Amino acid sequence: MNSEIIKQIKDATQISEKQIQTVLNLLDEGNTIPFISRYRKEVTGGLDEEQIFSIHQTWSYQKNLFERKEDVIRLIDEKGMLTEELKHAILTAEKLVDVEDIYRPFKEKKKTKATEAIAKGLQGLSNFFMFLSDEDPKEEAKKYINDDVKSVEEAIEGAMHILAEFISDDADYRKALRDMMREGDMKTSLKKGAEDERQTYAMYYEYEEKVKHIKPHRILAINRGESEKVLLVKIDADKDAMASYIKEDLIKRQTSPSVAYITQAIEDSIKRLIYPSLEREIRAELSELAEDQAIEVFAENLNKLLLQPPLKGKMILGIDPAFRTGCKLSVVDQTGNVLTKGVIYPHEKSKGSVADNKDVEKSKSTLFQMIKKYQIELIAIGNGTASRETESFVSELIKDMKLDVNYVIVNEAGASVYSASELAREEFPDFSVEERSAASIARRLQDPLSELVKIDPKSIGVGQYQHDVTPKKLNETLNFVVTQAVNQVGVNLNTASKSLLMYVSGLNKSSAENIVTHRQNIGRFQNRKDILKVPKLGKKTFEQAVGFLRIPDSDEALDMTSIHPESYDKAKAIMRIYGIQGNMFGKEEVKEIVKDIDKSRLMRDLDIDMYTLSDILDAFIAPLRDPRDQFAQPILRQDILKIEDLTIGMELEGTIRNVVDFGAFIDIGLKEDGLCHISKMAKRFIKHPKDVVAVGDIVKVYVINIDLNRGKVGLSMIKD
Repeated sequence: MNSEIIKQIKDATQISEKQIQTVLNLLDEGNTIPFISRYRKEVTGGLDEEQIFSIHQTWSYQKNLFERKEDVIRLIDEKGMLTEELKHAILTAEKLVDVEDIYRPFKEKKKTKATEAIAKGLQGLSNFFMFLSDEDPKEEAKKYINDDVKSVEEAIEGAMHILAEFISDDADYRKALRDMMREGDMKTSLKKGAEDERQTYAMYYEYEEKVKHIKPHRILAINRGESEKVLLVKIDADKDAMASYIKEDLIKRQTSPSVAYITQAIEDSIKRLIYPSLEREIRAELSELAEDQAIEVFAENLNKLLLQPPLKGKMILGIDPAFRTGCKLSVVDQTGNVLTKGVIYPHEKSKGSVADNKDVEKSKSTLFQMIKKYQIELIAIGNGTASRETESFVSELIKDMKLDVNYVIVNEAGASVYSASELAREEFPDFSVEERSAASIARRLQDPLSELVKIDPKSIGVGQYQHDVTPKKLNETLNFVVTQAVNQVGVNLNTASKSLLMYVSGLNKSSAENIVTHRQNIGRFQNRKDILKVPKLGKKTFEQAVGFLRIPDSDEALDMTSIHPESYDKAKAIMRIYGIQGNMFGKEEVKEIVKDIDKSRLMRDLDIDMYTLSDILDAFIAPLRDPRDQFAQPILRQDILKIEDLTIGMELEGTIRNVVDFGAFIDIGLKEDGLCHISKMAKRFIKHPKDVVAVGDIVKVYVINIDLNRGKVGLSMIKD
């Protein structure tokens, strides 16, 4: 492996070269990031998934950069123009843009004004200007008049085009001028004749901010406004200062008659070539940074959403609210099986007509009977169209009938995407799209992770400007987040869906399908060894996946834990030494035994490393440990809150629904989520809202602004 790249990764990640080398070797051998993180701690020094992913990403970037450097060196060498100085400059360049700047003068160019002038033999005249001779340039230009060049003016103009392109191609000038442009201002204005009916981009109709200060979310908003042909965008930098910088370097004799022509060439180069090119580069650079920030925030939000605590062992009624088409109902049992479905019309029976009392009473009766028959403990209401009207209807029913039932407003983002998918049609072939959605909403409350993995991560709706970022980069990051969450939690091999299994370390869509098909054929997996009988599942796949596949009721107690079968011998040796039986896992007596174990002695006696030993003992104490258990349960409600009920200063409890660059959207029980601006999150300065809150957090907030007309509420997390 390239030692220079490893050194660069070390500088970027602050991880030792030995650890980096080890990780890269393990990845090269076909090991997955979750597997390395969980089961190879002893050789990586306990690096987590994020660190390993960072090593992998940095390696990929540096490897591509190194390969591009080699390409550029080869291409320049083939032209016979490579010098040791040039080669050194390329090899020491830290960014791709710097490599491209160096290569720019040597690139095969398309037809330009300069290439045309060179073809006419005017390179010598351009060189004459650069010599800053005392001779008259016009007299020199006469020497270049021929069949292709008809006049002195044409010769001089062509020579200046050559000089302008030479200046534009100079790597040092581009680097310096790029830095100067970063000191400029980003300016936006309303495009003439543009339509922006909802005033989405109103703040950018006449907007100006320093390039180096502009926030990432503003960049993405400006980019979208420009792509929608609403905004005109430009970077305003000091062109005179740019010209002065080049003049000072290029013109060493002010008395030469050529100075006037060089000056014109410099100004032309900046206006026609350098400025537009660098403006595109700076904007691309800003967009990339903004994308990275948006993807990072989206990834954190998604991770928190996926790891929302499940409400296990409850009978749940899911409601997909609607007006005209009615509210679709679906009851799921404690394991997620759909027991029944239905529809009620508490709002509108047909387009344009309000449901009459008969419809409302019938809807109440249907819902009441369903709750009683199936002993419903929780009602999950989707937060889409008619959500709050349905909440009001459910709340009244609970109050009127004195039901011991709570409801939760569930973020249904992506539910419609899932409901119309091939996967949903396979699961519920006899259901309508809305009925599938009701079942999905119920399951999303019951076990968020198992249900959300069925949806394209981009459609889950906890990001900001996710449709404005590079799809490939977004998909790679979000898929890593989902994979990370699934493997942190682990999967019950006998109940997991294909959608969940395909995110398990080492598995993919094909192997997940094979596992599900084999399970259907044999009824259930008796133990982890049975996994080896799955068709087309190789030993490497088994090694990578098996530790994350749990069998709670296996005939081998260790199969319910996160202990990898490769460590079973060590685990059983510990069990024999301390008299631990499988039926004791998770009980107080095991905790007491583990508490008194001399780990240092055990490591020596069994030749076992500290990481593996600790993981084995932790598994004895909590064999079914779920990282989601540490997070707050969703707020359960029985009564509805209306915006008219609010007063300034009122204290409320809410759930963080989305975190964005400028704040967080919080569900306080209203139709629209309230907004807590970043400035109202803490008394101290915070760089980003994600430093204070995360999706799913339960927070105490105070009402600071109420807009009854727009249904908007401003919130603060600071008690004034």
